[in-house]
Formats: sequence, C-alpha cells, structure tokens
Amino acid sequence: MSIFDIFDQINKNKTPEPAGAVEFIIAGLGNPGAQYENTRHNAGFMTVDTLAVKHSFEIKRLKFKSLTADAVIAGKRCLVMKPSTFMNNSGEAIVEAMNFYKIPIENVIICYDDISLEPGKIRIRRKGSDGGHNGIKSIIYLTGSQDFPRIKVGVGQKPSKDYDLANWVLGNFPSEDIPKLHEATDNACAAIEHILSGNIDKAMNLYNS
Repeated sequence: MSIFDIFDQINKNKTPEPAGAVEFIIAGLGNPGAQYENTRHNAGFMTVDTLAVKHSFEIKRLKFKSLTADAVIAGKRCLVMKPSTFMNNSGEAIVEAMNFYKIPIENVIICYDDISLEPGKIRIRRKGSDGGHNGIKSIIYLTGSQDFPRIKVGVGQKPSKDYDLANWVLGNFPSEDIPKLHEATDNACAAIEHILSGNIDKAMNLYNS
C-alpha cells in the first residue's frame, strides 16, 4: 500500500464536518480547572461531556471564551460549549456565541446544577428565573431574557442551614452519588435530543422529577 493509499483511507474514516448553519447552542455550566472537575457545581460540564461521549465528538476547540465542539445531534447542527469564564460570568461566553451565529434565545439550551433536586434527578424547564444560580443570573442579565430552555441536574441540598453554600457546591460528589449522577446525565442527554427535535413537552413528561 502506498502512502497515498494510506492518506486516502484516513480521509475515508474521518467523521464528516457538520454542514449548514449552526441552529442551537448547548452549554454546560461549570468552572474550569482540574480542582473543580468533580464538584457539584460542574454538573453542567459533566452533562455535555456525557453528550460528547454518546455522539462521538470532543469539546476541545477554544472559541467564545469556551471549550467548544461543532456537532450534529438529533439532525441539528449545534455548538456545544463549556464556558471557561468561571460560573459567575457564564453569560459572556453564551452571548458571544449567540451574536456570532445569530442564534435566538429559545435555541440556547443550558445545563447546570441544582441544589433543590436530589442526585439522580433532573428537571427541564422551557424558561424561568435564575432561582439564585449565578451562572443563570449572568446569562439572563447579559441576554436580557429568561426565555431559554434549561436542564437542571440534581446535586442535593446542603446538609444543614448553616453549611456554607459555596463550600457545598464546590465540594466533590460522594462515591455513593456517582451512579445517580451518571443516570441523571444520561437522562439529560436524552432530554436534549427531544428538545432539539421540538419535543420539550415530551422531555418534561419523561424526565422531570
């Protein structure tokens, strides 16, 4: 086999580049850096990482103050994002990508952690307030809208009223919660596909806790 035959074979095995315009943004919220990788606040990052595994793409291109991937999911070309702005400034990355691709707010799907849900549970909403979540607060403030679909991934309530919230969400999941977290991110990925297909009501009926 010649070197040209080898290159030809490599090119045939490559995943084709997505075609057409980007229609949706799917963003998982979290904090960049190894020290935050397995923390509760990074449940959004974990969700889009699961999505990447399921659909065989890598979230590694630096763009829009984020690690990104260009992927086709449920027949829709999507920009998948993990903002590297730190949680409180997540909106900066989202707005930059929205403006570049001219994506309407209703086509921006946000995945993030929620302390009001137990580990293993998810909740899908068509729109809503920030609920005290700083990442969502930043997105609403900078886009001027709360009309975007979101998937909340349960991380559990802090153990007592006096427990510091920042310490709780920046703490790691205990080992017994890891299987529940995997179940939640799997369900969130299935919900994302329903939302992309225009079936958010079905997603809510199937997966809302």
